[in-house]
Amino acid sequence: MENCFFVDSEYLSPKALEKKHRLETDKSSRTNHMEYMEGMEIIESDVRENVISQMNSYNPDKYTAKDVLAALEHTTCSIEDFKALLSPAAEPFLERMAERARLETSRHFGNTVYLFTPIYIANYCENYCVYCGFNCYNHISRMKLNMEQIEHEMKVISDSGMEEILILTGESRSQSNVEYIGEACKLARKYFRMVGLEIYPVNTEEYAYLHQCGADYVTVFQETYDSDKYEQLHLLGHKRIYPYRFDAQERALRGGMRGVAFSALLGLSDFRKDALASALHVYYLQRKYPHAEMSLSCPRLRPIINNDKINPNDVRESKLCQILCAYRIFLPFVGITVSSRESAEFRNGIVKIAATKVSAGVSTGVGDHESKYTGKNDNSVQGDEQFEIDDSRSLDKMYKDIADEGLQPVLNDYLYV
Repeated sequence: MENCFFVDSEYLSPKALEKKHRLETDKSSRTNHMEYMEGMEIIESDVRENVISQMNSYNPDKYTAKDVLAALEHTTCSIEDFKALLSPAAEPFLERMAERARLETSRHFGNTVYLFTPIYIANYCENYCVYCGFNCYNHISRMKLNMEQIEHEMKVISDSGMEEILILTGESRSQSNVEYIGEACKLARKYFRMVGLEIYPVNTEEYAYLHQCGADYVTVFQETYDSDKYEQLHLLGHKRIYPYRFDAQERALRGGMRGVAFSALLGLSDFRKDALASALHVYYLQRKYPHAEMSLSCPRLRPIINNDKINPNDVRESKLCQILCAYRIFLPFVGITVSSRESAEFRNGIVKIAATKVSAGVSTGVGDHESKYTGKNDNSVQGDEQFEIDDSRSLDKMYKDIADEGLQPVLNDYLYV
C-alpha cells in the first residue's frame, strides 16, 4: 500500500493527489470493504450476523411511552426493552431512566469511579478516514517515539500517581509494528498495574503475543456499525475492511486478553442504531465469553486539525445521557467509560448516574506529557493531536472533583499473584 502522510498539494505528489481525488469521487476505485485483505484472519462467529440483523430491523419511531414505561418496570431489561429506551419515546422519561441507571450502577459498582490516562506513542497512519486527524492525507506533525522516549513519557505519567494506562498508535503496521507495540507494553508493566491497548486490529496470535508482553485489555472503535456509511467514511487502508474490524474483540479474547472494550463514534451515522449495535456487540460476546471483562465507551465526534468539512449528526448531551442510561439498564455489569471529549460538567454528573471510568491528565498528541504535566516544552519530540479534548483536568484535579461528589476515585484494584 502507498504510504501517504501529507494533505496539502505542496506536500503531495501529483500521483498521490490524483489517487486521493479518485478515492473521494469514484467509489469503483476503492477496495471492497467487505472482502478481507491478505494476512487478515477470518474466524467463524455468528456475533456479527446477530448484531447487524437486530440493528437493521430496528425502527426507533415505532416505540411508545407505554413501551418505555414497561421497560423501566421490568427487573431484567430485554433487547426489546433496550430498543424502547433508546427510542425518541424515551426522551420525556430521562429522569426516570437516570434514577434506574443510578440504582443499577450503585448495586454493581458501589460508589467507585476508575481513573486512567492514554499515551499516544505514534501517530503515523495508513488509513484514509475522512473524520480522523491522523488520516494519512492530513498534513500534521508525525511522530513515533523510540523506547527511551516512551519510557520517559511513562515515568512522567506514573510520577503523577496514575496506575492504569492506555497505549495508542496510529494505524500503521509499517511504522508501529506488533513487536514495537509489544516492547511498549513491557515498559508499561514497569510503571503501571493495568495496561490497555487501542491500536489497529490484529490476528489472534498477535493479540496473544501482546498479552504475553503485558497488555490486559483491548479497545476497538467500530466507528459506525452501518456498513454503507462505514464504506463512505473509510476510503483507504486496512481499516476499510469492515468485518475484520468487527471481529477484533473476539480475536483478542481468543488470544487471552482479560478484557475488551467497544464503541461507536456517535455522530457519524444514526446514533440510535450505532448505540444499539455497540451494546448488542457486548451482549452477544458476553454469552460466548462469560469470563471476560467488557466495557462500553460513548464518544461523540470532535473537531480535528485541518478539517472544516465534518458535518456530524447532532448528538446533544441529553441524547448522550439517554444512551448511557440505557446502556446501564440493559448491561448492568458492564463498565462504562466517558472520555475527555466531554465537558467536565457532563462527566461530573454522569459518574453519579451511569459511568464507572473516566480519563484524566489526557493528551491526544505524541510525546508531550512532560510539557503538559510539568510545563517543560521540547517541540522536537511532539506530534499533533488526533482530536481536540474538552476536559483537560489533571489527575489530582479529577481525583478531588470525584471525591467532592461523594464518590470514591480508584486508581487500580487488581492484584497479580
